[in-house]
Amino acid sequence: MPSKQEIIEKAYECGFEDAGFTTAEPFASQRALLDQRREEYGWAIRSGLDLPAGTDPQTILPGAKSIIVVIEAYFREAFPPALERHFGRCYLDDDRMTGNRLGKRIKAFRAYLRDNGIDSKVPFHLPHRLAAARAGLGTFGNNCLFYSRKVAAGGSWVTPIALVVDRSFAPDEPTLDVGCPDWCKNACIAACPTGALKGPRHIDPRRCISYLTYFGRGATPTDLREPMGLCVYGCDRCQNVCPRNSPWLARELPMNRKAAGMVEDFRLEKLLHMDKAFFTEKIWPHMFYMSDADLWRWKSNAARAMGNTRDEAYVPELARAFGESVDERVAAMIAWALGRIGGDSARRALEAFLPGSRSPVREEIEAALATSFRCGSSGRRGPASGGSHRR
Repeated sequence: MPSKQEIIEKAYECGFEDAGFTTAEPFASQRALLDQRREEYGWAIRSGLDLPAGTDPQTILPGAKSIIVVIEAYFREAFPPALERHFGRCYLDDDRMTGNRLGKRIKAFRAYLRDNGIDSKVPFHLPHRLAAARAGLGTFGNNCLFYSRKVAAGGSWVTPIALVVDRSFAPDEPTLDVGCPDWCKNACIAACPTGALKGPRHIDPRRCISYLTYFGRGATPTDLREPMGLCVYGCDRCQNVCPRNSPWLARELPMNRKAAGMVEDFRLEKLLHMDKAFFTEKIWPHMFYMSDADLWRWKSNAARAMGNTRDEAYVPELARAFGESVDERVAAMIAWALGRIGGDSARRALEAFLPGSRSPVREEIEAALATSFRCGSSGRRGPASGGSHRR
């Protein structure tokens, strides 16, 4: 059987940035937390993600003896600002569906273990961040994220990948601490626009922008639309303001060519008007938490982001999409977005849509007209800071 050092060297050879070992003991603290916050995490269980079962490695691999954790860095290269303003960085070079890179490297690592008589499982519902801390690979942040001990300048731009194995290895020294400096004053909590971070290391995932953009059910609650800003899929706000991440954010990184090639396909206009064929070929391979059955959500997210730019150049696109839409949730969000942008052209579009519109779209149109165009004001606004979407 290979030694720990040999396994670590193989992990590096497979392209991972760090590796550590912990026991296969149950994650009792995580199980207790899930029991305590059943209301907040009930959606995960209802969607088939059995988080409580994942706290016991024996349910994943009977006879489990140890857990090997490897660290993947997802922010090795720079991403185009046109993408960063709308999408979380961890999705901008994600190939889990195509399996072109990360999937192949995980398979190569597991093949090495198998060839040396070690069976392994790579679970999706084991608490990966807690496993990484238990393996001594880093500490926690008050934003509930994991910060590497040495990758990305000690930042949170990493994904721990846990492999449950049927062989025993001496565990590494746990690092279960919160590494945030006192002088930070919980910048992440203050910066969370939807109030998802309720306190240090306490998140209500149902209010997290990432959850709202791809897991939430039904139309985005009205009171959260403006705070969600320009986010279409995911959010990095709590990471961007974190002083522990500032050293990496200050680096001059080479541009990620794959992400650069995605810019045109991921323009808000393209997302708003896309059909299933475009989605399946261009979008889903990169961002796959929503299927083509949730195309309405993609379009709603794009419309909401357009509205929050307050850029009148988007009005014709939104008006066209209103006529194309067969989903009342999309049409309702378009009406909200037009009201958010304001201006004479937006008002004329809303007034043209009103006759014949039914609930709930009619209520959204009426609300947009009432709040954005009261007192005879044209509601005209200029583009958001950062410039027009036009290139």
